Amino acid sequence: MERPAWAPRSIDISVPSVSRIYDYYLGGSHNFEVDREAARKAMEFLPGLPKIMQANRAVMRRAVRFAVDEGITQFLDIGSGIPTFGNVHEVAQEASPGAHVVYVDHDPVAVAHSQAVLAGNDAADVVAADLRKPQEILASPQVQRLIDLNRPVALLLVAVLHFVEDADDPYGAVAELRDALAPGSLLVLTHASYEGIPLPPERAEGTVAVYKDIRNPLIMRSREEIARFFEGYDMVEPGLVPMAAWRPDTAPEDEDPHAFSGFAGVGRTA
Repeated sequence: MERPAWAPRSIDISVPSVSRIYDYYLGGSHNFEVDREAARKAMEFLPGLPKIMQANRAVMRRAVRFAVDEGITQFLDIGSGIPTFGNVHEVAQEASPGAHVVYVDHDPVAVAHSQAVLAGNDAADVVAADLRKPQEILASPQVQRLIDLNRPVALLLVAVLHFVEDADDPYGAVAELRDALAPGSLLVLTHASYEGIPLPPERAEGTVAVYKDIRNPLIMRSREEIARFFEGYDMVEPGLVPMAAWRPDTAPEDEDPHAFSGFAGVGRTA
């Protein structure tokens, strides 16, 4: 198998990766045949997956603009994946030149590609770390350099918590991050759920099985379980809602029904 120049030598390109599958759904070019194969298999059950991913990216961009409007100029994006067009630093720095952004991911391809994209951008950086170890993230030189935890921060956990199993205590990790944030900080969160998918759950289960097969279990949580991540936050209007319904730019009836799969919400620390 041909190894492209952008692929770090350390990675096994015969194993699919969640961030590269996501990149494929978004029409990106940083994925391998093994990722595309897994993506196509998942789409056999849930053909609207690319639409769901696009809705996810769109709500992330709206939430970043909302954060800038609220006067926040520091962004910590954990589980950031491969930066494709319209990523956090582009949206934030366009709305607020000089906004500081730190990306965090544990996928070497996502980290290497982020480094390439961010070369020469002194106000943005990337950390190779795992959401399950918040202290490692907070103590990293990149976060220390760019994020002032005494001032409000927008913490982005976009399409990442559904890859953390309950046994790994995602609620504990989110609470630990919350406790490190200054008052007035925002948590921007999206999460997969069977609720809202315009297909019977049995069909969607086929997609979940594909992720399980590639050893990246996809944990579908209920709205109630997702709401628990916002303990200690005041919800920003309109609360925890289907992704396309969070402060939409266009009329909801113009949206693809798949865009209402899963939930999005923003909370503010008191």
